[in-house]
Amino acid sequence: MRMSSAENILEKSGSFHRCPNCGIEWISRNEFLKDPDIQIIGYQAHFEELTAGLFYFNHSCRGTSAIHVDAFKDLYDGPIFEECLSASDTCPNYCRYQGNLMPCPNKCECVSVREIIQVIKNGEKV
Repeated sequence: MRMSSAENILEKSGSFHRCPNCGIEWISRNEFLKDPDIQIIGYQAHFEELTAGLFYFNHSCRGTSAIHVDAFKDLYDGPIFEECLSASDTCPNYCRYQGNLMPCPNKCECVSVREIIQVIKNGEKV
C-alpha cells in the first residue's frame, strides 16, 4: 500500500508541516487546517498527475507554504471523473489561475481537487 505525502512527512519528521517563515510546526494535518492563522490562497495544477499539484497556504506570520494535493486527497469522497476537460470549450479555466479557488461545474477529473479546496475554505477541514 502506497503512503500519502502526509504519511511520508509524518514518518520522516514526526510532524505534518513547518512554516518556512516562522518555524511553527503542526503535528497533524487536522491541527494545521484548524489553525485560524492558516488560509488557503491558491492552487497550482499538475495536469499529468493531479495529486502532484500544490495548494498554497498563508500563515499569519506572512509565510507561504506549498503542500502537495496528495496530502489532502482523502478529504474528497465524491465521484472521480477520468477525462480532463481543461482544453475544452466548456472549461472555465479555473485551474489555470493559481489564485482562483472557485468550485468547477464540469464533470472533469480536476473537480475533486476543486472540491477539496471548498472543504478547506469552508472549514470542513477534518
